[in-house]
Amino acid sequence: MTTMPQSRSRYDASLSQFERAADLLGLDDEARLILSQPYRELRVEVPVRMDDGSLRMFTGYRVQHNGARGPYKGGVRYHPDADLDEVRTLAALMTWKCALMDIPFGGAKGGVQCDPASLSESELNRLTRRYTQNISYILGVNRDIPGPDMGTNAMTMAWMMDAYGQRYGYTPGIVTGKPVDLGGSYGREEATGHGVAYVIEQWCRDAGRDPAATRVAIQGYGNVGRWLARSLAKSGYTLVAVSDVSGGVYAGCGLDIERLEGWVSETHSVSGLPGGDAVSNAEVLCLPCDILVPAAIGDVITEANCASVRAPVIIEAANHPVTPEADVWLAEQGCTIVPDILANGGGVTVSYFEWTQNIQQFRWEAEKVTRELEQTLRRAYECVRDLARRDGLSWRDAAMATAVSRVARAIELRSYV
Repeated sequence: MTTMPQSRSRYDASLSQFERAADLLGLDDEARLILSQPYRELRVEVPVRMDDGSLRMFTGYRVQHNGARGPYKGGVRYHPDADLDEVRTLAALMTWKCALMDIPFGGAKGGVQCDPASLSESELNRLTRRYTQNISYILGVNRDIPGPDMGTNAMTMAWMMDAYGQRYGYTPGIVTGKPVDLGGSYGREEATGHGVAYVIEQWCRDAGRDPAATRVAIQGYGNVGRWLARSLAKSGYTLVAVSDVSGGVYAGCGLDIERLEGWVSETHSVSGLPGGDAVSNAEVLCLPCDILVPAAIGDVITEANCASVRAPVIIEAANHPVTPEADVWLAEQGCTIVPDILANGGGVTVSYFEWTQNIQQFRWEAEKVTRELEQTLRRAYECVRDLARRDGLSWRDAAMATAVSRVARAIELRSYV
């Protein structure tokens, strides 16, 4: 396995997957040049008055990767590692994800380098409002629409909407993932986890697997992992392991989901859950299971630990959880990896539905949201599956080729240069 140079940025590493798709499609040099570079990168300094009266300076970013297919769309991440390289990488992923889901958005991402767990609610409020004000001139309902991501939630989006509205007037469509009471969509909170579960169910149906005999391990029990675990349990799957930053738990015969949810509500962690063996967050990736779901942060399966992964199927609920080098090695060993731009596309899909409802000023019922989400995911899933089967491609190559071809076609039709 080729060792990745230490100086290679995360974005440069992710370009290898784009280049593979470009080679498959036979893209010319000009299209490659346009698609390999972000359109705009904005860095802002965010001064925040803390509760103790002191002033702290945070650094924020908004990267707009490509808008050929529609307004920029992408979440805002609050995390210590949300630097420019990470945000740039996630913005590109959003371009490919929106194209694969065939929704009329381009790709963007935002981030503030901070530890949200160390900030009070009032400090997060002030941070969000100042960050929004500082990037507001590149936002717009038909320009760039933020949403929630790691470290942010519906309340964060409410603050962003209000901060933007104070300058430009009431504009509910400026963000997605808002509380339902402020124009958010039914089903948005659970959309990503529900979408991952739907992809797993489709894959098991194709493989002829019985849900009750399918053991699933989930690394990450945040919003996505929690809703995923709930959906899988409802469908009869056996959840054998789950973890969060503090640790995890493994039970070969399966975990009791109701007991797990009660424990987390009480202790705010999965660590120490009775009825299973304690494992570390990293060890969950190497446990015996039929399907492994990394649902936390990126780059958790690398060339350093990929040989220890025992699951024959990996479903990427997190963004870029498998590095390009590990991806190639695992594929050579026969491991099936359903890529992030397909597996976790449910979130941006329902964000599109929310944006649509805000523009129409007409709310959909929850049943319609679920029905439209599953139809969108089914079309994307079948497109990737059929291309992979027909041309003997990996699922990632099939997904990327589909996405890149759609964006390249938009560039051609719009005569970008």
